[in-house]
Amino acid sequence: MLLCVALAACYPTTTRPHLVPVPDALTAEIELFVPAATRALAVALDADSIPVSRTEPEDGWLETPWFDATTLQPTNARILGPDVVKVRAIIEPGRPNHAMITIEVVHRPLADPSQDGRALERHVSGEHPVANRVRMVVEGLKAAYGGGS
Repeated sequence: MLLCVALAACYPTTTRPHLVPVPDALTAEIELFVPAATRALAVALDADSIPVSRTEPEDGWLETPWFDATTLQPTNARILGPDVVKVRAIIEPGRPNHAMITIEVVHRPLADPSQDGRALERHVSGEHPVANRVRMVVEGLKAAYGGGS
């Protein structure tokens, strides 16, 4: 009976995808709890015309669809090259009352049907226009809410 109660109390599912951010992903700390930081990041990206398509505040993540880096509109174009990108963010607890944001802007430099799509994703260059926009959004959040690194 005790085992059944313990299992019922545990809800091990999450909507967060099982992935490790790419090595060059931007990280920052802001003074908000995870759900509030996730919402604030989603609103700030939307305000900067980056098309967030899914936000999960309780699980601390968000993502965009694949979109055109020039028009910032979702696209049905082939996902290949730095002109079609996707933004993903994972928000985790940091210091007390803080959240660590890890945000990646990825593209697929090549097509290889023998590999999983995630394995083909690479972070865009630091000079990429979407990476610059994302960096400015994160700097704005740090200025608005305070934070560390």
